[in-house]
Formats: sequence, structure tokens, C-alpha cells
Amino acid sequence: MMFLNERLRFFSSRPEQLFFCLFDESEKVGVIDDTGRINVGPIRLQSSFEHQRMIAVLNAARLQPMEIFFSDFAQNLGGPKNPLYQLHDRLKREGAQVTDLVRGNVNEHGIVYPADILADILKQAAEKTRIYRPDSLGQRPAREAIAQYYEGLKISPDHVVITPGTSVSYWYCFKLLTENGDEILCPQPSYPLFDYIARLAGVYMRHYRLDEKRGWAIDLDHLENQITTGTRAIVVISPHNPTGMVAGSDELRGVAEIAGRHALPIISDEVFSEFLFGLDSFPSPAATDAPLVFTLNGLSKMFALPGMKIGWMAITGDDALVTKSVAALDLISDTFLPVNEIAQFAVPEIFRRGGEFVKKYKDWVQRCRSAAVDGLKGITFAEPKGGFYITVPIARDEDEAAAELLRKDGILVHPGYFYDISPDHLVMTFIDDSDLVREHFEKIARVCSPEGI
Repeated sequence: MMFLNERLRFFSSRPEQLFFCLFDESEKVGVIDDTGRINVGPIRLQSSFEHQRMIAVLNAARLQPMEIFFSDFAQNLGGPKNPLYQLHDRLKREGAQVTDLVRGNVNEHGIVYPADILADILKQAAEKTRIYRPDSLGQRPAREAIAQYYEGLKISPDHVVITPGTSVSYWYCFKLLTENGDEILCPQPSYPLFDYIARLAGVYMRHYRLDEKRGWAIDLDHLENQITTGTRAIVVISPHNPTGMVAGSDELRGVAEIAGRHALPIISDEVFSEFLFGLDSFPSPAATDAPLVFTLNGLSKMFALPGMKIGWMAITGDDALVTKSVAALDLISDTFLPVNEIAQFAVPEIFRRGGEFVKKYKDWVQRCRSAAVDGLKGITFAEPKGGFYITVPIARDEDEAAAELLRKDGILVHPGYFYDISPDHLVMTFIDDSDLVREHFEKIARVCSPEGI
């Protein structure tokens, strides 16, 4: 037998707990027998009035609605739509034609990996997955093909981890390198997705400047000044989204020196590395003396295959640090085994048979970029050296300009503050119908001029 006040902590129901809290300590003389049955007989009630009060309170407690608990992240997710997107949705409902210069989805403009080749690749890949034998780092043939892609850097297939996309690669890195409340250094202008990934990982994003006056070059002094005792990694995005900056070799050596002085790894996002303008080669942090580098990329942009959901990390640097990182990532990935097996077995052939398509794809992107720059003639801005996006300063309120452009010309672009850019800028992609890019960007140029529209 056990006294009620000794068993109070075992009651999960709020009404049950309230019931037993109604009594003073002297009144808690009821007992619970060994079967868990409540014997309320011995409880002393001062009067029938108190008995009625007890029953009323208990009934009221049972009628109170119980609330499901949600995390702080879920409670604060999203919010009301921005006025620009409220306008966008209204125009769409009214049947207006809207040119979206935000998404940068090449598939929507007819750029797709050849369907017949892809179908054949996937058929062959499916044959290899009849018996499920997962590899937590990723299927070896896929890792070998990815390592071959980085031939000049001599990356071992054993140091490649396949993920279901670059966003998950970031999350893996954050969980590998940080504890709750730590900081990751990220370039500003930034990208909204990082904030969500960081919150899911329990870390904070701290920003270092890209200098617009120098073509959005990395401000190395500011980067080093932003490092605190809580900093755990430096993110480098090159080509950068949304400015189109491509970090030069000297910049990356500077970042590597800072990383070495402060014992910080570099997370290098290179998803746009195939799309360079006016450059003979692509500098990568993996080619520097940085102590530890995680190079992120994937099939999404490289082969116009976002639906394949194949990304990867190539880990380079000090041998002991690389070994420790791969071992931990092996366990993280093994916990979920999230990457589609057929897609993994398709990777080698996608690389091998995709060369001609990629050449045409890159030529098309180059034409779109050239048409956009021509359309912005007379506007002063840092021309993109890589990627799919352009950031343009304007001489008027960016919210008004974006709304006016959408309302008058049916063109959707983003105001700069979406990417932590100040003061007024517009951000847009030049991934568009190649015959209409110049026309669309001439309209954008009118918005960007001091006279406005």
C-alpha cells in the first residue's frame, strides 16, 4: 500500500493531479492499493459542501482542453506572406502572366538531361539495387565517380560522403562541428535557407562582409574580426548566390590562413562551379592549406537534375582531421540512410554520358547571362562571374520598385533585404526564356535608374 501523496508524481493526467492537490497534507490519507486502484474512502471531508466543491473542481479540470506542445521552431515558422507575394498571388488569381526571375529553375525553360539517356541509365541502375545493400557513405561506384570529378585535387573515394542534396550536406556539417548555441560564419549577402538549417541544427549564423565596391570580394579583415570563441566553421560560397561573385585564389588563401590561425574548418559550397564567366579556372578552398575543408556540390545544378536528390561532401585537409570527420559522418549518415539507391547507382553513368549535354547547357546559361548584362546597359553593378543570379543597386525604395515591376510588367524579382543586403538592391536570376531575357532586363534597368519607372 502507498499513500496518495507518495504516488502523486506518477499521475500524468492534469485533472488527476489537480484532484489530489485539492487537499491539505492532513487530508491526504487515502491510499492506493497494490493494483493501482484509488481508495478514496478514507479521505476526510469537512462537510458535504466541500465534497460538492471537490467534485465541481474535478469535473471542470477534466473539461479543460489539453494543448499539443510544439517546439519554438515550429511555433515561429513562417508568418504572414510578404506584401510582394500577396500582390503576386492576387495577380495570379486574376489570370495575369508573371515572369518569375527568382526560382532559377532551368527545367522550366526546357533544359533537362536527355530523357532517353536518363531512362537507360536508371533502368541499368535499378538492376543493381535488386538486393538492398546500403553503404552509409554512399555506394562505392558513385563515390569513385565523384572523386574522379575532382581529379586535380586527388580526393579519395573514401573521403566522399553522398547526401540527398546540399541542404542536408550543410546540416550534416553543422551537426558534426557544433554544439547548441555555437556559431557558423557565413557571407553577407546571405541566403534565407541557411537560417532555417542553422535553427534546425541549433546554431547561429554570424556574417562576414562581401565588399560590393570590389565586386563582392570577401572582406578578409571583417571575416577575422567576426570570429568569436563560439565560432566553429567558416562557410565560403563560390560562385556566390545571389551576387555571382567567384572568390579568387588570393582570397581563398587568405581565408585558409585565417582558418588555420583559428583552427576552423571551411565549408565550401560550390554548387554553381560549372557556370563561370570569363574565367579560365575555378579556384577551390580544397586546393589551399586549410586544416579541414568540406566541399559541397551535387547533381541539381551541375546536370540540371534537382529531382535526383544527389549531393555530396568531399573532405580534404589534415589526415587525422579528415579521418575523424569521415568516421563521424559515416555514423550520422548511417542513422538515416537517406539517399535513394537507384539514384546512387546512376551517378557514374550520369557523369560519363552527360558531357555533351552539360556543354550545351553551359552555353545556354552563358547566352542568358550575356543578354541580361546587355539589358542592364547603363546601370552600374558588379557583373556576375558565376552562377545564375545578379544583384543590382537601385536609386529608390526596393520594395516599391519590386512591387511596381510586378504590377506593371509582370516580372517578379526580390528586394535586397531578403538576402540581408542594404541599402536598396534588387536580386534576380537571368535563367529565363533566352529570347526574352534582354527585354525583361531592359524593363528592370528602367526600375533601377534614378528616374524609376
